[in-house]
Amino acid sequence: MSLKTEWGTSTYSHGNGGQCVEARRTSAGAAIRDTQNRSLGHIEASRLEWGALLTAVKGPAA
Repeated sequence: MSLKTEWGTSTYSHGNGGQCVEARRTSAGAAIRDTQNRSLGHIEASRLEWGALLTAVKGPAA
């Protein structure tokens, strides 16, 4: 997912209403929210935390 300053979803979500998260760039790192519960707010992650999350989700390189 390319992290933009506006909220964006993963290209893997295909826009079909699946259970996904949205993310956007912040001055400190990234903000993440649930697409189905946007009104509940978001959580923020530092650049280091965001990078660790992406590494963990992607798993070991093939």
